[in-house]
Amino acid sequence: MSETSPTDPLAEVFEAQRDRLRAVAHRMLGSHADAEDVVQDAWLRLSRQDTAGIHNLAGWLTTVVGRISLDVLRSRQTRPEASYDDRLPELVVAVDDGAAPEDDVALADSVGLALLVVLDSLRPSERLAFVLHDLFAVPFDEIGQILGRSTDAAKMLASRARRKVQTTERPKAVGREQREVVQAFLAAARRGDFEGLLRVLDPDVRLTADTPEGAVVVLGATQVVAGARLSAGAAGRVREVLVSGLPGMVSWREDGTPLSVMAFTVVDGRITAIAVVTDPARLASMDLPDQG
Repeated sequence: MSETSPTDPLAEVFEAQRDRLRAVAHRMLGSHADAEDVVQDAWLRLSRQDTAGIHNLAGWLTTVVGRISLDVLRSRQTRPEASYDDRLPELVVAVDDGAAPEDDVALADSVGLALLVVLDSLRPSERLAFVLHDLFAVPFDEIGQILGRSTDAAKMLASRARRKVQTTERPKAVGREQREVVQAFLAAARRGDFEGLLRVLDPDVRLTADTPEGAVVVLGATQVVAGARLSAGAAGRVREVLVSGLPGMVSWREDGTPLSVMAFTVVDGRITAIAVVTDPARLASMDLPDQG
């Protein structure tokens, strides 16, 4: 909730920038709650600042939001297992009939999920350079000042991030190879086949789960394998689907209640990211197909 005063001229100027600052922070952090915290922190810093020396308030605020977001990203790297809410966007589940996602909403959702997944795989400095320049047109010299690097270094970071994003930001039809990789993962999980799971997982795979206890992030193939082997036996029925344009699956318990929804990002024959929803409340709100 905003703590600014509508009668304060400085607050009015800040409120005019709030939506844009929130968008910057959300793209940086992938969490609405974290973005709100960052924007509020930026307001507190502005309210304590002598604004007479600020010639470009919008640019100053963007810099502050960028620096705070960068600190949050770096702190996550030191404790990657920590939970933080709102990690996954809304997921659209559709029957996998082998076709590309034609619906504009489903395609837009697949872009959002795929971009979130790939942004999460970037280093904090790469993510900041890409988000600020490519998504919000912040000049590289300003980005370099935020990072404490040269303008050329900021350009290189954005270029490196852009190459990683390009293969994910524009989803294509789910191909046979992607389906086969996911099927191999599911078969190995059911068998408890440790080596089989490792063969289809990228060593740096990232699993993001929306659980009843909150959001959880698991990094690395070995850790993901441990969770997959433990949870595979709980499903009574599994159906392959498209989840926001990505290959995925829905599983149900023996009594017919939904157990989980999973989406897989497959690159060069390996699973690089998995998005999972196991929270019963969120599952109940999703439009799931029947068990088939």
